[in-house]
Amino acid sequence: MPRDAPHTRLDAQYAFLMEADRLKTVERANRLMNRSRFENSAEHSWHACLLALLCAPLAGPEADLDRALEMLMLHDIVEVDAGDHPIHILFNPEEISARERAAADRIYGLLPEALGRELRATYDEFEAMETPTARFAKSVDFLAPALQCIGAGPRPAEEDEIVAGNLSRGRARKTREMLPALHEFTAAAFEGRATDPDMAARFAFWCEADRLKSVIRATPIADGSRRENSGEHSWHIMLYARVLADHAGAGVDIARVLRMLLLHDIVEVDAGDTPIHGAVTPEALAAQEAAECAAADRLFGMLPGHQAREFRTIWDEFEAAETPTAVFAKSIDRVQPLLHNLSDDGGSWRTYDVKLSQLETRIGTKITRGCPDLWPYVRAKVTPWFVARGAL
Repeated sequence: MPRDAPHTRLDAQYAFLMEADRLKTVERANRLMNRSRFENSAEHSWHACLLALLCAPLAGPEADLDRALEMLMLHDIVEVDAGDHPIHILFNPEEISARERAAADRIYGLLPEALGRELRATYDEFEAMETPTARFAKSVDFLAPALQCIGAGPRPAEEDEIVAGNLSRGRARKTREMLPALHEFTAAAFEGRATDPDMAARFAFWCEADRLKSVIRATPIADGSRRENSGEHSWHIMLYARVLADHAGAGVDIARVLRMLLLHDIVEVDAGDTPIHGAVTPEALAAQEAAECAAADRLFGMLPGHQAREFRTIWDEFEAAETPTAVFAKSIDRVQPLLHNLSDDGGSWRTYDVKLSQLETRIGTKITRGCPDLWPYVRAKVTPWFVARGAL
């Protein structure tokens, strides 16, 4: 094997992850629940994953929830090239399918060959909609737009017509057979009928979580056009964890890592984002921890008992960073902002006047703890930026 093979592999993984970042600029027809703007396909992918996790009790025994989460994490990446196609606008399905296949060929082809084939197979299974897992994941994806409209409250008549048509005649109609309990809940919520109390609690939590798309982080998206929000960030680091899973050590459960990263920032709905280079005093860190714990109490407490305990346990494990799984997840959470700051000529490093030595202490040690072979690669990429500015 060539001596530079490890870096060649990391370069390919990095190229894919940065290309996938463009999904944050693909606008969808759905608005956020606060109606402040249209959502993008990256934050939609995160929100769809969350809906699937919440709807796990509705999935049949043959559905693999962890694979469904991976499908929903990957399913819209082709929109980087092919764009989004709103349900209420007529398109040529053969033309769309051809564009999406070409996009999948190109984008998944950026990855190391075996990994590219693996993720492409997951995407293809989702699109074929033949397995119980794919039918569950597709049902969640089909119903999420209607649920988002319903959760937004009073709707314009045009939006009502779109939701009603989707549930009775459009793509969401297929979920009557594939995931009848979620279709019935959606229809009942849309029509103002009584709904299952547990599903109503899950839906309320999902609606509250939509606010994460309005929590703005210090880190920019890769093209530097704006700052990233915590919803799309959560999706992207899930993708980072899956793509960089070969850097996980013994005892790391990647499926649980994805659940951790799916849930880890939801507390920011209440507590807001605190940039790692902004909260550096013990007092600031203690205040941040207290605010996030209070947020976890309130938000996870909205769920039915068993899911409240499950989600809180996952979040607590991530925060404690004691298990191999949580340590790896924490490391991945630190890698992505570095590469985004680098792509934007320093990004938040310029805002907070960060030195390379501070980066080593605040971030490098955490990445090394969970991904010891990854930090030298990342450090080599970012060091020239600091050297050029004498910020050592």
